[in-house]
Amino acid sequence: MDLNTGIPIQNPSTQLPPVPQQSPTLPSFVDPVTSTAAPLPSMPPVSGTPADLPPLEDVEHSQAFVDTLSALKDLSAKTAEIPLDSTPAVTGDSPINESVNSVEQPPQDIQESTPVVPSTPVVEIKTQTEPDISTLTPPVSTPVLETELPAPPTQEQIPVTASPQLPDAVMAPFAPVGNIPMSGAYETKKLLDIVVQKDASDLHLVVGYPPMIRVDGDLVTVGSTILDPKMAKELVYSVLPDDKKEQLEVNREVDLAYQHEGAGRFRINAYWQRGYISGAFRLIPTRIRTIDELKLPPLFHKFADMEQGLVLVTGPTGHGKSTTLASVIHEINMKHPKHILTIEDPIEYVFPQQKALVSQRELGDDTHSWKGALRSALREDPDVVLVGEMRDLETISAAITVAETGHLVFATLHTNNAAQTIQRIVNMYPDVQQEEIRSELADVLEAVVAQRLIPVKGGGRRAALEVMLMTPAIRNLIRENKIYQIDNIIRTSMDVGMITLEKSLLTFFREGLISQEDALRYALDATEMARLLEELV
Repeated sequence: MDLNTGIPIQNPSTQLPPVPQQSPTLPSFVDPVTSTAAPLPSMPPVSGTPADLPPLEDVEHSQAFVDTLSALKDLSAKTAEIPLDSTPAVTGDSPINESVNSVEQPPQDIQESTPVVPSTPVVEIKTQTEPDISTLTPPVSTPVLETELPAPPTQEQIPVTASPQLPDAVMAPFAPVGNIPMSGAYETKKLLDIVVQKDASDLHLVVGYPPMIRVDGDLVTVGSTILDPKMAKELVYSVLPDDKKEQLEVNREVDLAYQHEGAGRFRINAYWQRGYISGAFRLIPTRIRTIDELKLPPLFHKFADMEQGLVLVTGPTGHGKSTTLASVIHEINMKHPKHILTIEDPIEYVFPQQKALVSQRELGDDTHSWKGALRSALREDPDVVLVGEMRDLETISAAITVAETGHLVFATLHTNNAAQTIQRIVNMYPDVQQEEIRSELADVLEAVVAQRLIPVKGGGRRAALEVMLMTPAIRNLIRENKIYQIDNIIRTSMDVGMITLEKSLLTFFREGLISQEDALRYALDATEMARLLEELV
């Protein structure tokens, strides 16, 4: 009974409508062989009411369910046997064969209704068998010549290669400006004797030319026979020890000093050019000329009396820097009982035993580097240090350090004037150190001498000089990086001993040693030189 309405409730099982008795309709199946639709096997009819149906756990044992599963298994087996990517071969004279051969593609409506049955991809494994070599065509290949290689030549069969011959253009007769006759074959000793006799400065041995010597700045030939590679090599090798020959072969150049009997020393640079050995010999006289004999300004005597500081002598190669420094060192040797230490490449002037103690070290034989020799110099108790050449940053830095420690240091540099010398030293340092090095130079630098050897009338050469002395004004310009104003200070400080190159050339012109054209040619500032000449006239 319903509690809300009071109407009695009837049994719901007696009120259910009867279940219609009909067989379920299964989807049609397209036979892949006949390409025609065929219905699936029908299931037996199910009758009765829900109450008459067997329990759920007994359904799978019903005959209808078993028949349905059997039909589905048969259908699945047939579908798996047919590959999807090919049409099965049909033999015989059946109508099915005719329909398959006559129809290449099934109708569109059948294609759309055909279910896609997934299948496991078939991996085809092919086994590689050895081919029949007899049936193969041999590949085309490069024919092999069946010849025996020749046996290597013996030592006796190897031809001896003669010295390379120069082309005719190089071996053509040379027309010199001047010539010094020489009889007989060339010998190194004879050529060096001629250098001493003619008061020449250099001897050059170059393949393709006769021997040449430099007299008063000009090259003059010796003899008329042109040097071939064999002759040049023999002349150069005659003065080289065995170790220097090895260095020449490996490094392609070598420096050394050679003591010529009774004539003095020669600074030799042997080198290769165009594949041939050549040599340059610089004469170093046995007797060291004094400051007065070189006709240098009296100011140079003060350099020999200094106790500490840095003095630089600059100028192009071959313009007498070593000779000028040798005259100052020689005066110290004659006047003061001091220890003089020289570092050279190679040793040029040999100083005699006088009041001073002189230690001379040669790069390569006595020391391995400029930096190492200068670092060691502080432990060798020197009073005066001569540095043959400040070539790099390490050498410059070491030389300044030695001067800062209270020693007198002389050195050379390849620059044209005083301002350029200071700028070159400063530029060798990194930017972050340039202010520091300017301050150090302003403290330790005492003088800069820039010189040029000028040929004079009547023979010989004289040194034209620019001399900068360190005054408070110049020290201040260096600290403030106003180096470009140094030239003006030198021009206006003649009263304290400073000299410009143009003033030095003007003195030579007044003395009749050079012409007006030569004065203009050798001047660094041609405009200033022309102004001085006009004032003189």
